[in-house]
Amino acid sequence: MAHPAAAVEDKATGLIRGLGLLDSTMIVAGSMIGSGIFIVSADIARHAGSAGGLILTWVITGILTITAALSYGELAAMMPAAGGQYVYLREAYSPLWGFLYGWTLFLVIQSGTIAAVGVGFARYLGVLVPWISPTSWIVEPINISSGYALSLSRQQLVAVLMIAFLTYVNTRGLQVGKMIQDVFTSAKTLSLALLIVLGIVIGRNAEVVAANFAEAFAPRDAVTIRPDLSFMPALSAASGLFGIVVAYCVAQVGSLFSADAWNNITFTAGEVRNPRRNVPLSLALGTGLVMSLYVLASIAYLSVLPLAGIQHAPDDRVATAALQAIFGNVGAAIMAVAIVISTFGCNNGLILAGARVVFAMARDGLFFRSTGRLNDRHVPGMGLVVQGIWTALLVLPRTRLRDAAGNPLLDPATGAEMYGNLYSNLLDYVIFAAVTFYILTIAGIFVLRRKRPNAERPYRAIGYPVVPLLYIVAATIILLVLITYKTQTTWPGVVIMLTGVPVYFLWRKLSGATAGT
Repeated sequence: MAHPAAAVEDKATGLIRGLGLLDSTMIVAGSMIGSGIFIVSADIARHAGSAGGLILTWVITGILTITAALSYGELAAMMPAAGGQYVYLREAYSPLWGFLYGWTLFLVIQSGTIAAVGVGFARYLGVLVPWISPTSWIVEPINISSGYALSLSRQQLVAVLMIAFLTYVNTRGLQVGKMIQDVFTSAKTLSLALLIVLGIVIGRNAEVVAANFAEAFAPRDAVTIRPDLSFMPALSAASGLFGIVVAYCVAQVGSLFSADAWNNITFTAGEVRNPRRNVPLSLALGTGLVMSLYVLASIAYLSVLPLAGIQHAPDDRVATAALQAIFGNVGAAIMAVAIVISTFGCNNGLILAGARVVFAMARDGLFFRSTGRLNDRHVPGMGLVVQGIWTALLVLPRTRLRDAAGNPLLDPATGAEMYGNLYSNLLDYVIFAAVTFYILTIAGIFVLRRKRPNAERPYRAIGYPVVPLLYIVAATIILLVLITYKTQTTWPGVVIMLTGVPVYFLWRKLSGATAGT
């Protein structure tokens, strides 16, 4: 007789139920902690313009994330199947809505996040290995529009190789992928905890703390947010109540991106033991742990660095600047090692989980048929490969940097045009699309309570209906601000989502699917 904790094959799908509560929590936490917490605080501080605003932004993100996770728990316990959120939307609304989520997840949400984290991995590995440079070209930039170019630098190559390696590793079976996840998530959680202790206890600078918190919420050097829609006013956190709301909503782009991917455990529900208990519990434990660490990390930064030092940290590397303030130049190397570990573990979880969504879609006849098959290791090998190829392609585009007059920025030393990466743009694309589907999914709790009042619900959303409704309202306000003030980088996410409508009907026709719409 098998041990109750042993991995067993699900006869209906062929998937192996080999993830316990610890593994599931590691997927939640590990998919959330990437490079964002070490970088995005600079942009948040520039928008919020105050020490209190920086902390409050992370607190708001924490409340939104944990609230959403607790709400998702009801759906996860009710429908513990591979595909997670795709399944919830399919059952709450229709197969069309499930497909639109899976399509957007594949094209930008999951793949864009993996690409951004891959670039972050290569960027920080370059601190340790200078050969990995963003301007050492294998294929020099090819300008394809006024704002974008395609290139392959050594840095981009390393990002692609990292994605390829983790994709291959995860084709070798669930056991290998979860082992990497457990090890690297443990390591980076301890690294983040150590950073917090170093900042708050060992490196604490009393003068810096006093200056940062003397007027904790008084805006200082807050950036002016210029809307992409001409009829809206340019604002900053110093522009009164409306300016504060706009600034904090725009600041959420970075913090929500850093806290995103907590829902990935729902994608792998078909491989979790006792999923009706372990998936909701891992959502609560993982998000609670990570958001607590994120808030404490922001306090640690403010204990070591003056607000201006956070706002203008070189290359936005706030964590590096904090450790340099404590240890000198060796601090940069210490932080680089921590972020390399963090991003590697983060992408392992994202890659592992993402392929399970296209697997579920393919089994419904709504994606490439081959991605709905399991390999000899009982994992969706072809789904992993297809996801890896598309993600690697997203690493190649670059942004063409411009000065205030709109002219291309040139390197003072060489006179060559300077290029950025898609990190910030990917944040905007990913967050707008992801939050849109979070809202729809949480609204699905209300829909399913009416459509299936007698369905088995081992766990019910805490604070229903007030708590889920508060998330929907708060997240909708953030989306309205982003579509107004960050139109150029948020509308592509909407377009990508809408392109899924004709694709859905075409795929349905080609596959002979009979699902309703």
